[in-house]
Amino acid sequence: MRDSIPAEELLSKAHAVGQYYGFTPLSTLTALSRGKAPKNSTEYPDALSHLGDDTVAETISSFLKRCQRVEFTPSPRQPLFVWHTNITPGRPTPKKAIIQMHALGTDHALADAVIIRALLALSRDLFHEEPVVRINSMGDKETRARYAKELGNFFKKRAGVLPEECITCAKQDTFLAAELAIARECAEDMPAPTEHLSDASRKRFEDLLEYLEMTETPYELARNLISRGNVWNDTCFELVAGGRQIALGSHYGDFTRHFFPTPFNATGAVLQIASTGSVVKKITSPRRRFSFVHIGDEAKRLSLRLAEEFRKARISLTQNIGIESLTEQLYLAERRESPYLLIMGRKEALEGSAILRNRQTNEETILPLAGLIKCLKAVA
Repeated sequence: MRDSIPAEELLSKAHAVGQYYGFTPLSTLTALSRGKAPKNSTEYPDALSHLGDDTVAETISSFLKRCQRVEFTPSPRQPLFVWHTNITPGRPTPKKAIIQMHALGTDHALADAVIIRALLALSRDLFHEEPVVRINSMGDKETRARYAKELGNFFKKRAGVLPEECITCAKQDTFLAAELAIARECAEDMPAPTEHLSDASRKRFEDLLEYLEMTETPYELARNLISRGNVWNDTCFELVAGGRQIALGSHYGDFTRHFFPTPFNATGAVLQIASTGSVVKKITSPRRRFSFVHIGDEAKRLSLRLAEEFRKARISLTQNIGIESLTEQLYLAERRESPYLLIMGRKEALEGSAILRNRQTNEETILPLAGLIKCLKAVA
């Protein structure tokens, strides 16, 4: 397990993973909006000053503040997948590097799966070992209210058994008390949030687990993984390597109302690691030779799995896995000016094939997935 990583390596690998999984650097969006008056001018809320003891929530607060400078309005039809880091080319390297990945504007479980898969790929590259994905769901407002009440009853009934600090804390914040009980290893019979999920939250959680299983993503159900406070809801997950947490993520849609006039759904994750080096150089992004577009759940699942194969084979390809609209995917491919489109719909996914289209001649070739990497390398 690596305790620190050169900042230049962190930046280059995060950039590469972002391209294969469809994440745009926030710095790119900020540059495009430079000189324009921000649409989103909500003041940074003083009410959020209490987040100081939740470093991940504080990091996401800073991210959303930066997003106010960008001219965009994420929506289910036009979600935005963004990655961001505190490593800035041309400036001194921070002692602690932070890499964030966010899906904005979508409530689809696919967004969570994309973030988890991308973080998993990045962590493997950075730490040179297989991280463990631990996952749970805190549910929506309805679920959290029921669960908070259940936790309150739990601590009352065990007032003479559990540590006094847990009982005292439970009178103010049952979720924090639950975290304390877990840390003190006295939470064996504590109720789990998944036992109280609303129908909507249960469906979303089951959909995510299905995406992970269909893409052969290993994970552990972690009933003692608690996301407290008013920031987080529904899915929460962490990546653990070398016996320590290296990344933490959750859904935080409600939180966006503090920063934007129109709130939107959002999921984000934060990876932190000590960094070394002085000043890093700017990373250049050559034009990608292939833009991969896909339609339907079957194709999305396959594209999520294929992303890692493309990355390992260093195929010059990019895609937007989390965007469901074909029109939006084609628009983004047009902007990237990739010479080739790789297209997969439900029919192709079921048949195990993809269509390669030459954008200049409109000539199309059907390629079997079994030999796809070899075929793309031949074209490239």
